[in-house]
Amino acid sequence: MREAEHIQALERMYLAEPNNAYYQPEAKFEKGRTEITIELRYDFFHSAGGVHGSVYFKLLDDAAFFAANTLETEVFLLTNTFNTYLTRPVSNGVMRAVGTVVNQNRSQFVAESVVYNSGNQEIGRGSGLFVRSKIPLEKTLNYLA
Repeated sequence: MREAEHIQALERMYLAEPNNAYYQPEAKFEKGRTEITIELRYDFFHSAGGVHGSVYFKLLDDAAFFAANTLETEVFLLTNTFNTYLTRPVSNGVMRAVGTVVNQNRSQFVAESVVYNSGNQEIGRGSGLFVRSKIPLEKTLNYLA
């Protein structure tokens, strides 16, 4: 599969993930980089009126994970570890996460991501280690059209 087809397949797979029916993200993928945006809703909030940390984590992990998987054309990657830093609360507008690969070797990828609010202020960041699984990409949901 050519690089452009692989990236389109990953984007299709991501947008069709069952959990994304809830978050309704928009996504842009390119080699070694992804950008994921969601519009904030009240049902993302915790009791103090801000977005729950789980939403930050999802965006940060998804952006870093898929940035890494754009460079892996054979198998599905797995998140091995992921560190998350929530640096600023947000309660309206959109959240936009940008993930990039910072290192890779034969068995693993290191990727970072930053999430921004509608004013383009950083509100969180994360970094993760992603490892190759034994699951062929062609066996994953919606990778192949």
